[in-house]
Amino acid sequence: MKIIKGITMQRTTILAATLATLVTTSTLAADLPGKGITIQPVQGTLAEETFQTLLVIRGLEKLGYTVNKPSEVDPNVAYLSVASGDATFMATNWQPLHDDMYESAGGDKKLYRKGNYVEDAAQGYLIDKKTAEKYQITNIAQLKDPKIAKLFDTNGDGKADLTGCNPGWGCEAVINHQIKAYNLSNTVIHNQGNYAALIADTIARHKQGKPILYYTWTPYWVSDVMVPGKDVQWLQVPFSSMPGAQKDVDTKLPNGANYGFPVNTMNIVANKAWAQKNPQAAALFSLMKLPLADINAQNTMMHNGSASEADIQEHVDSWIKAHQPQFEGWVKQALDVK
Repeated sequence: MKIIKGITMQRTTILAATLATLVTTSTLAADLPGKGITIQPVQGTLAEETFQTLLVIRGLEKLGYTVNKPSEVDPNVAYLSVASGDATFMATNWQPLHDDMYESAGGDKKLYRKGNYVEDAAQGYLIDKKTAEKYQITNIAQLKDPKIAKLFDTNGDGKADLTGCNPGWGCEAVINHQIKAYNLSNTVIHNQGNYAALIADTIARHKQGKPILYYTWTPYWVSDVMVPGKDVQWLQVPFSSMPGAQKDVDTKLPNGANYGFPVNTMNIVANKAWAQKNPQAAALFSLMKLPLADINAQNTMMHNGSASEADIQEHVDSWIKAHQPQFEGWVKQALDVK
């Protein structure tokens, strides 16, 4: 009887503890700032942007928010959607590359942007190292020479074919501006369309030992496949020349080199009115940091075939597991904001 009574008392104690835990968990869930609020993320059409967007979503879910699947649109539409409140946030604001789009959507009056999510994002023009060394090509202005330009002709028209930037991304406006500024209009063609298809053709040409001329950026997998300094070489520009809101930007680096584009940061941008009503989420946006090398590595996994939705979710899981104290720290700091 005593044994039965002891077991009964033990079960009662366990049940009480379990109920207390359930009540505490329920109370904590009810206290989360995002309880009952649904968020609509937005991102560009480039699949490689999904990783950094999903990482932000995971943080928001820890704050109690319900987050819809990200909508994929062109960058200019993304800014307008966030500014109008049709979307809540985007995690792929390039600064200063997207300054014109940011300002056109309402700038700081309509949009919230604080903290740098990703730093040291570079971009520019490259050619294969073999051709660079054989013809001593170091500057894109050398392509004014029809003989040099013809080396990169892929369709027989005598002009250099530059694998360029998708319309609407922002980089295409810089490239078109610089082709005119450096007097390359008669010798260089800016090939635009589907970047993934264009760069795949460029990589195929490189594997065949043919000269290549292309634009790319980091973080992205291309520079892991064709490594600058080993397989390809960055080209400098004769002087700084940027369009629109970036017209006064000096793209020269402290070491004197000038690759035509300023080093960018990538930021999380949210609807300003929403951010003001959701200070914990706004704090999370300002706190999150993602190393550029980690995005490169994840993008390379996608390029190598691990690119399904489930794969990318697994990449996010792995990143959080490897950075658990940092990730939980962001959430805790955000929750402490009143």
